[in-house]
Amino acid sequence: MAAIAAILSSIPSSSSSSKFSKYQSHPSAPPPCRVVCRGGSQPPPPGTTDFQFALHDALDSSGINTTHAREARQNFMSQIKRLSSIEREISISINRRVDLAKTALFIAAEDDSLISHSSVALPVDAFIERLDDLSMGFCTNNSSALKSSPEMLLDSLEKFLYVKKGFRRSTMKSRLEPRSLYLHSVLTHRSGSAVMLALIYSEILKTLRLWSLLDFDCEIFFPHDNHGLPRGYHKQKSKDSDHQHILTSLTLLEKILRNLKEAFWPFQHDHTKSLFLRAAHAADCVDISKTFEGSGAELASAKAAQHRLDRGVWTSVHFGDMRRALSACERLILLESDPKELRDYSVLLYHCGFYEQSLQYLKLYQEKGSPLQKQASNKLSSLEEDAVEKLMIRLNLISMEEGWSKPSHVRNFLGNNSEPW
Repeated sequence: MAAIAAILSSIPSSSSSSKFSKYQSHPSAPPPCRVVCRGGSQPPPPGTTDFQFALHDALDSSGINTTHAREARQNFMSQIKRLSSIEREISISINRRVDLAKTALFIAAEDDSLISHSSVALPVDAFIERLDDLSMGFCTNNSSALKSSPEMLLDSLEKFLYVKKGFRRSTMKSRLEPRSLYLHSVLTHRSGSAVMLALIYSEILKTLRLWSLLDFDCEIFFPHDNHGLPRGYHKQKSKDSDHQHILTSLTLLEKILRNLKEAFWPFQHDHTKSLFLRAAHAADCVDISKTFEGSGAELASAKAAQHRLDRGVWTSVHFGDMRRALSACERLILLESDPKELRDYSVLLYHCGFYEQSLQYLKLYQEKGSPLQKQASNKLSSLEEDAVEKLMIRLNLISMEEGWSKPSHVRNFLGNNSEPW
């Protein structure tokens, strides 16, 4: 902190240093709040639904220690419990109630435990220190920028982050590679998805604001293309079109988890369909004649992928990872932002042979997602709802005929220790 103290002492007392003293004397004062208004109805904040998830218990029953995974999940839940209706819509550039960096690292810690079975948990605090070091490095090397205009400060920050430190956005080819989707890997390899770079950018802004070195209303522009980098801008000079590029705390967490869900979804063939339809297709709950328009080679590839799944090969670079797909689904359900996550989780449970739980979550989806089902008017939504009905019939028949018996390959994918990187 000596370097920061030197920087603060060099700034006129009428500006940041006086604010820093004020902050120190009132450490519990509430942070400024910017709510991002969005059209349409908003989902309710997380309720008290007691979800009985399958993944950790199933791994335990297979002889795999889930102590670290469970601890990471509890830490994740302790953070998202702070996401009230208001906090969900607060921009990541000013959020302080939910520690988004720690939440992202808890996600990484759980998945690391699931695939490595290590006796040592991912060192979350060590990576938080790396983020602090980034902020410290910017302050110590750009003291003049801290006293200049907002535009100069943000320009210096972006040069520091993307040029001096070499952080870059992962390419389209590698955008779903695991290293670009976990915060600890991005901090190590300095290549990551747009949402991870936006998170790192927001953490530096948070630290600057904490040290009273940011005295203007700053926002982060999140790119929706495949190449752009997250960049800061002066909120007072923004355009109306910038509004759609603001990330809230909820949307950031959703993007992190949905990127993981997509990357590790075990059914990677036919990207013209939704994740759910791919899994429903593999379960013969979709009429192929209505959906498949690919070549014979693509059909053969889809059949080969399903054959691997039938043999219990659930972990592969090109064929996803059932464990991490399930964990992503479970955490998305905990966010309670989209009932369709219940449906997607249900179809994965079906493929795992957990028929009773699959039926429970499918019923829960129909209860919570009924308004969405009535609004389903496009072809894709209709296909999805048809598949839901067929899956529901299938599960009810299984419950009557087999008494919830599980296939023998369930233990295979849970006990598969092969490294999927």
